[in-house]
Amino acid sequence: AKSSPVKVSVECPHCGFKQNEYAAAKSTMCRQCGSHFAPAAPRSAPIVATGARPEPRTDTRSAAASLMQRFDGFWKSKRTNVIECFDCQRKQEVSGAATSTICPSCSAHIDLSDYKITTSFSRSIRTKGEVHVTTKGDLSSSSVRCRRALIEGRLRGNLDCAGTIVINTSGKILGRLSASEIVVEKRCEVQFFRRVRVSNIEIRGRMSGEVVADGMVTIRKNGVLEGNVTAKAINVEKGGTFSGQVVVGRRALQQTELLPNESPTVSEPPEGSINLARPLPAT
Repeated sequence: AKSSPVKVSVECPHCGFKQNEYAAAKSTMCRQCGSHFAPAAPRSAPIVATGARPEPRTDTRSAAASLMQRFDGFWKSKRTNVIECFDCQRKQEVSGAATSTICPSCSAHIDLSDYKITTSFSRSIRTKGEVHVTTKGDLSSSSVRCRRALIEGRLRGNLDCAGTIVINTSGKILGRLSASEIVVEKRCEVQFFRRVRVSNIEIRGRMSGEVVADGMVTIRKNGVLEGNVTAKAINVEKGGTFSGQVVVGRRALQQTELLPNESPTVSEPPEGSINLARPLPAT
């Protein structure tokens, strides 16, 4: 019977893995790290664990965005916000990372989530968070109440904001807007079909519509406002344009308000005055 070839134990000089190979073999491959070596060659280096294969280089912008998201989430969890209940107006302090809470006074549920509208959306929203209508978003809800709002797409519903509404789009806004502050950004042309109620409004682009403000109406350089304004004060910077009627210092009468009941006084001509005939219009 023929004797089987002799096998010897060899050690990989790259990773130190031991395996059996034929004694006459001139070259072999390590079964652990896949490196080729000569079984008879002396070990040239100490055992070094091979590192993982280098991963493909990630996009710098995505890495930066991920880092910013982590920082934003970190600071959001650290800060606190003071919110007011929709039903009883009780104020409370909540964590910036919270998505909902319960009113300690009336036990009503309060939504704190942020809403990002990327498609057509028609459901009602009532949140103490932010509402962001993207360039492809279409918000047609009959009632939206939030803390802050950024409008970059279409807005066809009613929007009531406790804080600031930033309008960064062009087109017609069919809904009714009310907010503490409204900012119309540069290079934006918006037309409001309903009366805009606001504390302060800042116009950097072009806007047409009726404005009722409890505070200041500011038209920045190159800004344009076309429409009637009722406000406590109006400021038109150099280069800005305002076209319309303005009532400053006293708000306009509402539909439910009545004028005081005063009997009209008829002024009688003093004695001795000469009654002249009223001139006829020119023909």
